[in-house]
Amino acid sequence: MGSGLASLVVTRVFSGIKPTGPVQLGNLLGALRTWVDDQHRADSTFCVVDLHALTVPQDPAVLRAATTELAQLLLAVGIDPTVSTLFVQSDVREHTELSWILECTAAFGELRRMTQFKDKSTDATFVSAGLFTYPALMAADILLYDTDEVPVGDDQRQHLELTRDLAERFNSRYGPTFVVPKATVPTVAARVMDLADPTRKMSKSEDSPQGTVLVLDDLDDVTRKIRRAVTDTDNEVRFDPSAKPGVSNLLAILSACTGDAPETLADRYTQYGPLKADTADAVVEYLRPIQQRYAEFAEDPSGTRSILLAGADKARALAEPKMHQVRSRLGLPTD
Repeated sequence: MGSGLASLVVTRVFSGIKPTGPVQLGNLLGALRTWVDDQHRADSTFCVVDLHALTVPQDPAVLRAATTELAQLLLAVGIDPTVSTLFVQSDVREHTELSWILECTAAFGELRRMTQFKDKSTDATFVSAGLFTYPALMAADILLYDTDEVPVGDDQRQHLELTRDLAERFNSRYGPTFVVPKATVPTVAARVMDLADPTRKMSKSEDSPQGTVLVLDDLDDVTRKIRRAVTDTDNEVRFDPSAKPGVSNLLAILSACTGDAPETLADRYTQYGPLKADTADAVVEYLRPIQQRYAEFAEDPSGTRSILLAGADKARALAEPKMHQVRSRLGLPTD
């Protein structure tokens, strides 16, 4: 009896991604493929967080198109809307309502200490209030769904700690309401570095077009970029990220695509040329079916929208009762 009840306990996972900038290889190998695995082990909710994009001015047509294209890419990567929930943040109004309540729960000093705000506001010509308060919206995204686990990278740990603090503070003030989520580090995620500057992470930024492989890049361009990747001069192949960042980056990418450990792969090579060639081939074969599926989804934007609206309905089925509970706790109308 006890074991049967234990088997009914389901872990709930939440992840979100902004529709700003094209998805690159680091996003795919470092996060999105973990999402694909998570949906088969947990009750998984995946969100295109378009409201987060509004912290800086956006062209409406560009944002609308980017949101659809990102959703199509998530589907192409392997997110299955029949086993997980995929939706667009702005389609579920409870996100913004809870965000305001959590802004009122957070202290000014807590938000001011967020390192991402400091980084993004430095030297900016316009700093929106939303850029300052968006960690509260991020917390709302997570807490609406009684999330147990949030896969995070190093750059988001501080925000998740704030989410935990806000959940605990609200629970202490008003009674048990929110699950306090924990950060998880994806076990299969690869840390993909810039091919032209392997001391920094590959990113969506246009600062390093030759060092960044986009998931939807022409496959010949993918091969060219990897074959031209920066290594070093001693021509010794070993996995040593601190001493040999360029070579180690190639081994990490090849490892992510093949499943073999980077240290094992290093033993197979004595020269950089074959390593680059094999890494390029592995990445191309990894991306090819994703690009083919993406092209199929891109031909049917209305079908994509239908999938997202159905996902929003599933998300709302959790978000509405949670907000009803929150409003009741606070003394706000619930009828």
